[in-house]
Amino acid sequence: MHKLNRYFSTIISSSIFLVLLVFLSLDSIGSIIDEVGDLAGNYTFFSALKFVFFSVPGNVFDVLPFAALIGCLAGLGTLAGNSELVVIRSAGVSTGRIVWMVMRPAIVIMLLGMLISEYIAPHTESIAQSHRSTALRQTDNIVSSYGLWHREGNQFMHFDVVEPNGVLYGLTMYNFTDEGKLSTALSAKRAIYQANHWLLEDVVESRFLDDRVEQSVTASRPWDTELSPTLLNILVLDPLDLSIKGLWQYSSYLQSQSLDSGTYRLAFWKKVLQPLSTVALVLVAISFIFGPLREVTMGYRIFIGVLVGIVFRISQDMLAPASLVYGFQPIYASLVPIIICFAGGFWFLVRTK
Repeated sequence: MHKLNRYFSTIISSSIFLVLLVFLSLDSIGSIIDEVGDLAGNYTFFSALKFVFFSVPGNVFDVLPFAALIGCLAGLGTLAGNSELVVIRSAGVSTGRIVWMVMRPAIVIMLLGMLISEYIAPHTESIAQSHRSTALRQTDNIVSSYGLWHREGNQFMHFDVVEPNGVLYGLTMYNFTDEGKLSTALSAKRAIYQANHWLLEDVVESRFLDDRVEQSVTASRPWDTELSPTLLNILVLDPLDLSIKGLWQYSSYLQSQSLDSGTYRLAFWKKVLQPLSTVALVLVAISFIFGPLREVTMGYRIFIGVLVGIVFRISQDMLAPASLVYGFQPIYASLVPIIICFAGGFWFLVRTK
């Protein structure tokens, strides 16, 4: 039985890794094509390649469930096509045992992907975004079309570049009164985080009074804010590129500022339930091989796998905004497609017995 477990692990793991490599390659090619349109000035083709390279770890965890689905269809399909599954079942190996032998390597790969997503991807994605923003940044004091916006109370902030080491470039802040009237506008070329506070450099501040505008220029001044370098590194990334810990921290920060945290809570539950999504899709793949896809060609199996993956992704993408619009808990947006996959997989497996 030990040799059989190892044989299944080798077949399933190699199939999943091969499909994952294909997915990542296609995604990288598409990303390079997208970045070519932004080439200008210091943002060269080599810079675009570097950006795409550092973005790859963030894509691994996202495509793993679908790589597991198609990889299991391909691996088990090969065994079924060679009549090896028939021989294994004739030797007394139960369907439940085969399910576990297929699930085990898929779960191990998914856990490795989760470690990459939690500890490696946020760091590499932050480096990628920082290098890209630096290359695209405008050198004047006008707010750049790149960078990011953030709100803290009645203060609206824009950062051209957020570096992972606690340095900001091209900082612009607008302060409004409770009545919505612009009170001050401030711009700084750079902000450095040191000794638990921010220090602004080359500051130009304009104060809008009833009958005039007063402007002052200072070489440096402190800046009091709840934003830390950790929170800023979270802010610069797409929610799905963040770690589970980072999503929880930033959604809690948004709630403390009375801001909408729905997008980040939705991403949090999607990442937490991603291993469960993988198990559900692998179960669907196993049930297809034992059921309706037992005697079809490999190309047809892969087509069905891609189709199931697309339907699964679309259902999650449709429920995600629906949870924000209609106000139901974000966990249901990720959980409902998973439950449907589990139900469908168990139904096909029961029918084969």
